[in-house]
Amino acid sequence: MTAGTVVLLRHGRTAYNAGLRLQGQIDIPLDDVGRWQAAQGAAALAASHKASVVVSSDLVRAVDTADAYAEAVGVTVSTDPELRERSFGAWEGLTDGEIAEQWPEEHAAWRSGAEPVRAGAETKAAVAERMAAAVSRHADALELDDTLVVVSHGAAITLAVTRLLGLDPGEWRGLHGLHNVHWSHLHRSGPQGVPAWRLVAHNVGAGYPLDQWQAGPDWNLEPSTR
Repeated sequence: MTAGTVVLLRHGRTAYNAGLRLQGQIDIPLDDVGRWQAAQGAAALAASHKASVVVSSDLVRAVDTADAYAEAVGVTVSTDPELRERSFGAWEGLTDGEIAEQWPEEHAAWRSGAEPVRAGAETKAAVAERMAAAVSRHADALELDDTLVVVSHGAAITLAVTRLLGLDPGEWRGLHGLHNVHWSHLHRSGPQGVPAWRLVAHNVGAGYPLDQWQAGPDWNLEPSTR
């Protein structure tokens, strides 16, 4: 048997998100805006999906986001390192401009869809396989009327959804990445259905305009003139 519904939720904002730095598997916590996003997103997600099980990447930004949602629905969180973000090797912690300056040719190739091999990054195919395998393993332990909520990371979720829909994660780039504390909703196909999962919704959040969501709870405060 398998869960009938899977929701993949991205973590809240961190200082690296705010500074446009590539995080990869660096274990950085949520910032103040990220904690606010986690609380607001938890309430919104709980209103539409009550998880039977919540599983999170073991990186703290994902765990803290998962805890906010799990508390809202009254379940506990388990962690799985297979749900971590894609590793970007030597590029982790750098801005796009810093990567372009130090690896100009490989950066240009990456921006056109190629793999940053020299940087020591995981391939898209490898990330998609480990993520899809982990999601499937946790889903297969549940029943058809259960909902599995997986809390993970932007690139990892996009690649997982691509793989679960039966598409080639190395070539197909048709999904926009998730904003912080936004989610994708998949429903199990019927018996022998191909692919096994269908995408019901993507990049769903708490309903705030994006500029307000990214700015946090003080988005409407006038800047100080002192």
